[in-house]
Amino acid sequence: MVVSGSASGGAAGAEAAGGRPLIITEDPLLLDDLLRLCAAAGAEPHVYHAVPGQGAGSGGSGRSNGSAAGVGWESAPLVLVGDDAARRVRGAPRRGGVFLVGRELDDPLVWQRAVEIGAEEVLRLPDAESRLVDRIADVVEGAGRPALAVGVIGGSGGAGASTLACALALRAARGGERTILIDGDPLGGGMDVLLGGETAEGLRWPDFAGSRGRVGAGALEESLPELHALRVLSWDRGDRVVVPPAAMRSVVAAARRRGGVVVVDLPRRVDEAVAEVLAQLDLVLMVVPGELRAVAAAGRVAAGVRMVARDVRVVVRGRCPGGLDAEAVAGLLGAPLAGEVPVEVGLPGRVAEGEPPGGQGRGALARFCDGFWQRVLGPARGVAA
Repeated sequence: MVVSGSASGGAAGAEAAGGRPLIITEDPLLLDDLLRLCAAAGAEPHVYHAVPGQGAGSGGSGRSNGSAAGVGWESAPLVLVGDDAARRVRGAPRRGGVFLVGRELDDPLVWQRAVEIGAEEVLRLPDAESRLVDRIADVVEGAGRPALAVGVIGGSGGAGASTLACALALRAARGGERTILIDGDPLGGGMDVLLGGETAEGLRWPDFAGSRGRVGAGALEESLPELHALRVLSWDRGDRVVVPPAAMRSVVAAARRRGGVVVVDLPRRVDEAVAEVLAQLDLVLMVVPGELRAVAAAGRVAAGVRMVARDVRVVVRGRCPGGLDAEAVAGLLGAPLAGEVPVEVGLPGRVAEGEPPGGQGRGALARFCDGFWQRVLGPARGVAA
């Protein structure tokens, strides 16, 4: 199933948010292409043959939307200037979000024209179509600050990474953050099961396996099961355990565009699909049990994760024998220490009874998660008990 950007509100939502891009061109073929790309992104553009507010009229033939009084060069969230119109907009005020677009941009003077109008980028069609659709869709969706994306991975088998990922997501949601929990481990048993929502309605990973190109952020969020005030993307109970890397990349990117917090439970084996996820994460927490063999195994996991991830930190679960403390474990692994989570007596029993990890705000696990979010999100965005 492919979730498109137009599935949740489309141009109507963009209009309400003032997110209509501005097209300036007199080239009918280029205009057709730009209108098509705007439609693919769910955007309804304003079209002008010159700079609004400088004596220009609206485009004819039903293609123009609005009047010069309704949108202008300075107020539009995104401006697409055809190469044919570059010289005519040269005197317009400098602003961000201007792109010079055309089909034949091999002329070396095109870069000079781009500088003259203050364009951020020169885009040649059809090569840059996907890039342009992404930028237009960002405007439609009101893309602001992306979500803080945190991955959790076990340094060894049975480390408790899924438990920590679940608790982190729950505590973030309790703190009022828009939260999406993504189950990146097809063999992990299902995060929806851990949350007691295996029968909840909504899409699972196999539904996104055929996704190509951009996944709409709003459509993604609305399609997922909502459990304990957060959205969860998990696996179903079918046989399919493989999602193509491109689909992984598109789905995680869509989740991040919604802002707030994204937590990803990662498998220990870093394949191509997992690498696509790691590349989009701001931080990876590697959970290492307080056992010497687990520390040795975590070294191999860390080596694979570091090849892609920007920031890897260690969470030590329990105390290590043999005189090793949490700082020493992190030092052996060559990664900063994110904290230590003592083994919580009674947690497995509470989970078995239907209480998700961290759900009630009591115990060492919940305290660690609350402290973690206060450090990375700031004290003003504290977590409710």
